[in-house]
Parts: sequence; C-alpha cells; structure tokens
Amino acid sequence: MAKPYNQIVLFGDSLFQFSSEVKEGFSFQGALQSFCMRYLDVINRGFSGYNSKNALELLPQIFLPPSSSNPRIEYLLVLFGANDACLPIPTNTQGVPVDQYKDNLTKIITHEHVKAHHPKILLVTPPPIDEIRMTELDLAAGHPQVTRQAAISAAYSETARKVAAENPGVVLIDLQKAIMDEAIATTTDFDASKPPLGYPGGKRGALAQLLPDGLHMSGSAYKILFEIVKPHIGPFSDGTTVFPAWRVLNPGSL
Repeated sequence: MAKPYNQIVLFGDSLFQFSSEVKEGFSFQGALQSFCMRYLDVINRGFSGYNSKNALELLPQIFLPPSSSNPRIEYLLVLFGANDACLPIPTNTQGVPVDQYKDNLTKIITHEHVKAHHPKILLVTPPPIDEIRMTELDLAAGHPQVTRQAAISAAYSETARKVAAENPGVVLIDLQKAIMDEAIATTTDFDASKPPLGYPGGKRGALAQLLPDGLHMSGSAYKILFEIVKPHIGPFSDGTTVFPAWRVLNPGSL
C-alpha cells in the first residue's frame, strides 16, 4: 500500500490560489513546500473569488475524512475575508455581512470534516486594502464606485482576530498588521497624522509595491506571510521523514 504524506492545506481565496505563482522570484507555496520537503505535502485549495459562504458550502466536498489511504491534514491555513468585505453594489455580489463572516469562519474551523484531522489551525487575517489603487481599477472596469473600502476591510481583519481568540488552540496569523507595519516602515515620508496608507485622502506609499493592484499580494508581501507562518510549522526531527534518508538505504557511504 502506498504511504501517503500528511498535509499542510492552504484553504482560501485568490490570495492562496495565486500563492503558487512565482512573483519577484518568490513563491509562498514553493517556499513552504521547500521548508517541509519530505515531511509534509503542501496542498493548495485556494479559490479565486470565493467568500466564506462559498467555502463553507463546499467544505464537505473539499475535505475528506482521514483514512488508511487518505492523508491526514496536520496544518490548515485559512484565509478568507477579502471578498466577504466587498461592498453591496449592483455590480458585485461577493460581499458577506461581517456578522455572517464571523459565523462562517467559526463554522469552517470547527467543521466535523476539519476536526476529524485534528489539525493545527492557522487563521490568517485578510491583508490590508489599498483603496486608492482599487478605486482607479474598479472605475476603469466599469463599477460605479470602488468595490472595497480600506476601513471596512480592516474591520473584517479584526473579526478574524476575534474568531482566533475565541477558539482555543487556533493560531492567529496577523497578515493585515504585518503588511501595514512593513508598508509604514518602508514609506520614507510616512506621516502618522495623515490618513493611513491606502486610505482616501492619504497616499499609497509602500503599499504600491506590496499590493500592486490594491488587493493581491506581490512577492514581497508573500515573503512577509511566509516569515510569520514559518515559526508555527514544525519543527521536524531528523529521521522522521516519510521515507528514509539515502544514507540509511545505502549504508557505508560518506
């Protein structure tokens, strides 16, 4: 019988789907797979455009219960909210009210199909929004107004923090804070007395490099995500790979 590798699953929207791509010479999924190579498989279940409602509805089809021939999910990273935070406008129906978003996140991380694997759950806050850039692109795409607002998106990130705090054992990965902190630190003329970066009336600053289209992450932003996720994976002990090291199979080699 084949010996399956247990898994790290990335469950989210386009921010995880696109994490497999190489951007600025960096791939989040590739880096994570390299970090746990021969111990775990990194499985990408990112679905562009999905909100937490879509994810919850399809979860039973996405996650199979563990079995002798089915790998166990050891780590589950969950990242939804960027689409839930869409405004209720005629040209966009992705939005989910923040109270329902909170309920959906809770149901996702406590779902029986998830709990059956006993994974370590890492709940990732949605990253910040650069509303200045999004306004330009949304109007050009034909929307009557911007589809997402920075302040509203920040409220969804805060809701994800609350869900993590209310569910013992769940690890918070505060991507929103990490990216904003980096953007502030690398914006040379940042002025805390002005509107926050990416907010109307303010400036884009370093968010222009971290969130090129105002929503999706650059390679630099994915590096930030990797650095805050990595401490929560492993450690992996010598001799515990799924299959033995080559020197074990070929004793006597230098």
